[in-house]
Amino acid sequence: MNKTINQIKMGECVTIEGYNKTDRIYKEKLLSMGLTPGTTFRFVSRAPMGDPVEIEIRGFRLTLRSHEAEILILQGDNDE
Repeated sequence: MNKTINQIKMGECVTIEGYNKTDRIYKEKLLSMGLTPGTTFRFVSRAPMGDPVEIEIRGFRLTLRSHEAEILILQGDNDE
């Protein structure tokens, strides 16, 4: 089952399956930051007011606005 960033828990590892329909500029921005399909990342934290979120990907931590992270279609490691 596919998930969005708001459906995963802190510490959970997920794989990027693709992108929801969005503006080309946001998609290009995510791709340029290394958020490519097939890449796995760990959800690190969410700010107290819910925005931004922090993930760990490819050995570094990345902070994203929630509306940008919602573009990602995610698959949990233990999902079928």
